[in-house]
Amino acid sequence: MKYQVMHDSGPRLRVRAGQWAFTKEEGYGLASLLLDQDFIHDVFTSYRNGSILIYYDGEVENKQRIFDILDGITIDDLFEAEPTQTQVSKEITDDFYWNISGMIGRRLLGKWFLPMPIRNAITLYRAIKYIWNGLDSLTSFRVDVALLDGAAVTGALLQGQYDPASSMMFLLSISDELEHYTVQKAKSTLKDSLALNIDTVWLVDDDGEEKQVPAMDIDKGDRIKVRMGDVVPVDGKVVDGEGMVNEASMTGEPLAVHKTNGKTVHAGTVMEEGNIVVEVYSMNKETRLNKIIDLIENSEDLKAETQGKAERLADSIVPYSFLATALTYLITRNASKALSVLMVDFSCAIKLTTPLSVISAMREASDNRMMVKGGKFLEHYANADTIVFDKTGTLTNATPKVVDVIPMSRRYKRDEILRMAACIEEHFAHSIATSIVNQAAEEGLKHDEDHSEVEYIVAHGIVTEYDGKRAVIGSRHFLFDDEKIKLTKTQEKKIEKEAAEHSVVYLAIDGKLEGLICIDDPVREEAKYVIEELKSLGIENVIMLTGDGESGAKAGAKSLGITQYRSQVLPEDKSRIVEELKAEGKTVIMVGDGINDSPALAAADVSVSMKHSSDIAREVADISLLSDDLYDLVTLRKLSVGMLDKINTNYRNILVFNGSLLVLGVMGLIQPATSSMLHNLSTMIFGAMSTKSVLSDRDISNDIEVEAIQVADAS
Repeated sequence: MKYQVMHDSGPRLRVRAGQWAFTKEEGYGLASLLLDQDFIHDVFTSYRNGSILIYYDGEVENKQRIFDILDGITIDDLFEAEPTQTQVSKEITDDFYWNISGMIGRRLLGKWFLPMPIRNAITLYRAIKYIWNGLDSLTSFRVDVALLDGAAVTGALLQGQYDPASSMMFLLSISDELEHYTVQKAKSTLKDSLALNIDTVWLVDDDGEEKQVPAMDIDKGDRIKVRMGDVVPVDGKVVDGEGMVNEASMTGEPLAVHKTNGKTVHAGTVMEEGNIVVEVYSMNKETRLNKIIDLIENSEDLKAETQGKAERLADSIVPYSFLATALTYLITRNASKALSVLMVDFSCAIKLTTPLSVISAMREASDNRMMVKGGKFLEHYANADTIVFDKTGTLTNATPKVVDVIPMSRRYKRDEILRMAACIEEHFAHSIATSIVNQAAEEGLKHDEDHSEVEYIVAHGIVTEYDGKRAVIGSRHFLFDDEKIKLTKTQEKKIEKEAAEHSVVYLAIDGKLEGLICIDDPVREEAKYVIEELKSLGIENVIMLTGDGESGAKAGAKSLGITQYRSQVLPEDKSRIVEELKAEGKTVIMVGDGINDSPALAAADVSVSMKHSSDIAREVADISLLSDDLYDLVTLRKLSVGMLDKINTNYRNILVFNGSLLVLGVMGLIQPATSSMLHNLSTMIFGAMSTKSVLSDRDISNDIEVEAIQVADAS
């Protein structure tokens, strides 16, 4: 391939191969070819001029490797491919700027170079659309913005006011382009959040052997293995095994569904428990998930609520604009004064500034490592008065440690209790199980396979046979309520005395409680300060949900400054608690990270997933944090409140300024042309102000504040 280096700055390289070097689809293929190199992070191509923009690890040898790859590409190497979501998002933004620039350029060139008769003819041609829409509203008995716009344009043209009419239509077209861009970006973000990013799957051959293969190599009729915690990559039928599949991303139902032989599973759902072998029905674009994504992409119902509110406000003002125009004419019998009133279109500024404010806030969120699926979720986040935290992995680092092992009888010593617990728990990847296994390893306690096959009961515990006796290990609820293990008063007092401040895993052998394993999961360093900040920003209720026992939950809540908490909460309880809070009239934020948080995330008014959340939590959540810093919740609150403040300030300023123009027009102090010019100028100024950042540098950096609080606490 022949090309010219246009820009070279370390990790960013742009080359240009010429206008006819490749088609749009071949550009996507070229990008995918380059992205196969692990040192290349992003590639963006433009078929218009053959531009290739490459982001890579900036070492000199890597740049030379890129040149070698480009030098070796021939016309036979080019192939058509689909764009990545990153490329789609960038193209939406590029097209938006291209269209806006074109609109501004055509207007300026027309003013500078076209004679007046031709400009007037163009204005008349452009006015047809607005007059037609106005007539449609009139014949449908709708008093809305389209009717006002059509009437204002018609009135200006009848008075020979071509420039004011042209300016009004120009600003309305800018507003329409902004609205289109906002909706497309929201759709793209939502589509990206739902898209499956699965590179490899486990293929099961006819002999039952499993091998890892690229997902793109799977065909209909193949059989693949899906394990606990995995996202199902295809639509298919279960042909072996059984398990519980969470289909919330597909059906909205919070409870997992039992899947056995012959049952259908869908791409994008998640295995909560068990392992299954699936015979492939459809993959890639043919899956039900991708059909849903296509429906989303073609839906017109993704507009932010703030934009809907702006349009409703604009429509509600229309009758008053007509009334003011009619009264002015009846009182003054002066068509020029009446037109001055009609030319002041409140809706133009409101419809322009509101989507700009939403776009600006979503861009700021993205710049600060937060993915927001739509402007309406920022509005809900700003208005929320209650925040519900899942404890493990959200308020804590999800790295629990064994702090004590307490024998409850003379039959087993402390080391035997830990060894048995590790032997049973080693088969599961749960963080608490891992902490028990790691503690046994650190102490050199080797454990053989002394138990039979284990049965894992989600969110409860494990049942097995150990040394010929029934063994159960898990939560207090599991042992004493479900398994009916007897607890003596002496044992109860011992638990209260020695394990009151910890989360406890209980071990029972042959129907008798034999040991306690006390576990602490240290809270995040910044968690306490984040909660204090959220309270200062108007969050009235901070609630912690945890599966820990009462003593551990109480200790954790105390260390975080939380007064409301729920202990021994099961997965199905979380969504019920959120629904109860909403029924009380509260606007609820739910913050979680695990598979078992997904029903509560779906139930909340607005939900937030953490960086290392499960796949299903990220799919269900309305907002995803792309960093591991809880302070982003504070930043998000400031940003969302700032967005609403900006929109409300715009409303007030628009009403005051345009109201003043109405008064001046009625008094005859300004002509229609002047009224239109001032109105259009103010609209552009309000629009520019709407793009200003809401956050200050201090809002997005908590290091100074946290350090100051820590110093104060230490002193």
